[in-house]
Amino acid sequence: MTLAAHGWEVELLPAIGGAIGALRHQGHDILRPAAPGTSDPLETACFPLVPYSNRIADGRFDIGGRSVQLPPNFGDHPHSLHGVGWQTEWTVERVDMATVTLHHTHGGDLRWPWSYRAEQRIALAPDRATIALMVTNFADQAAPVGLGLHPYFPRDAATRLTARSERLWLADSTMLPTEPAPADRLGDWSEGARVEGDALIDNAYEGWDGTALIEQAWGKVRIEVCGASAFHLYRPPGVDFFCFEPVRHLPDAINRGGMPVAAPGETVVLEMTLTVER
Repeated sequence: MTLAAHGWEVELLPAIGGAIGALRHQGHDILRPAAPGTSDPLETACFPLVPYSNRIADGRFDIGGRSVQLPPNFGDHPHSLHGVGWQTEWTVERVDMATVTLHHTHGGDLRWPWSYRAEQRIALAPDRATIALMVTNFADQAAPVGLGLHPYFPRDAATRLTARSERLWLADSTMLPTEPAPADRLGDWSEGARVEGDALIDNAYEGWDGTALIEQAWGKVRIEVCGASAFHLYRPPGVDFFCFEPVRHLPDAINRGGMPVAAPGETVVLEMTLTVER
């Protein structure tokens, strides 16, 4: 399914975790386009992270006097990853000339004990595209609810990133946070730095102000996010993309006292706006 308006074109892949397959503005790829024929959300342009983002250590946590064990959901990786939504088919609910809404409803099972409804709304305007992600707690008790978006941005030698945060979290070999470090340890993103590099970055940044700027050879993309105080930066070596992921909490927050909780019926929102500047 493709939505086109105001010089934008967005391709949707609702069957592949509610993913975006491509997002272009006047012919420029704002997000890395999906690999042709892919069925893997990790090869798309962007996918939603619900009802938690990043990793839960060994898929296990204790909450409210009960122990929860989530099944593995990422090959032989030891930790559960990115929630339920990215491995679930979403439904297109509403569409008009410049907006589309997708949703999926989870009834509560071994993958996540609490029921919820997730909604993703994409709106196109002349110079900006907005992706809003909402989760409503359908359980009859308070439940942990985390949100995030996992966009892939094109990267070449000209690509620069500016993003201000208070601290970086170093990680172990399985990408769980270990200790805080100065935010410029892996690159001084606060002043703007080239994204290109030969070393892996797969780290969370805390105390983010919700804004970022990505500079490409053809122009700039300004990012503004409401509902996220952290971002995860993923820069694998030797590829033509990187991920700048706005998230509501740090990896393994549910085991570290930092996972937000939603009351029954409460809706939690994360909204990302991408504005094109030339």
